[in-house]
Amino acid sequence: MKEFFQVFFKPWGILLLILILWVIHFLNVKYNLNLAQFGIFPRTWSGFLGILTAPLIHSPEDFNHIMNNSIPLLIMGWALFYFYQPIGLKIFILSWLITGLFVWISGRPSYHIGISGVLYSLLFFIFFSGVFRSDGRLLTVALFVVFLYGSMVWGIFPYDWKISFESHLLGSITGIILAIFYKNEGETFKREKAQWEIEEELGIEPPDFEGMFNDED
Repeated sequence: MKEFFQVFFKPWGILLLILILWVIHFLNVKYNLNLAQFGIFPRTWSGFLGILTAPLIHSPEDFNHIMNNSIPLLIMGWALFYFYQPIGLKIFILSWLITGLFVWISGRPSYHIGISGVLYSLLFFIFFSGVFRSDGRLLTVALFVVFLYGSMVWGIFPYDWKISFESHLLGSITGIILAIFYKNEGETFKREKAQWEIEEELGIEPPDFEGMFNDED
């Protein structure tokens, strides 16, 4: 089972997830399934299931909802599973579940749907992971993602009652928490440590050249 999930969530697996989102959206629109009822409805047990299902559902009345989520999901999902392969699956699942739980606990009493909360978690995880780690490649990836989607930060503010800013805000917080918690593990391409870093970890003190010269005097 573990091997199955590892294969499924390789970078190309994000394409399959996007395909699933579009199939669900197509069926919802065509057959008027009213899938919003499977979204997160905060502080109700019936809405608790939405933690699992809400990211799979998008508004049938707004084509831009799923379109605007699909491309960022492809790019940030690929970046996550390529550059953070050892923990990519874990980060993705935790982003999904923790963001949903936060929304269920503190969101407005309405149905919250869409995968944008997960996207905000990935965005903030990738950015802050690049900042926290001493690796120029990961920092470059972080800056590139921010260059593409930095404007998403405005989505954490309540400017449209139809949009779940709570998902955006709480997803962002989730991403920061995960970046802090996993800041010392998970890179696909680890940089080689400098000699002084290895010696510091082993507790080897550098030679006291100044003291040596003073003794000779």
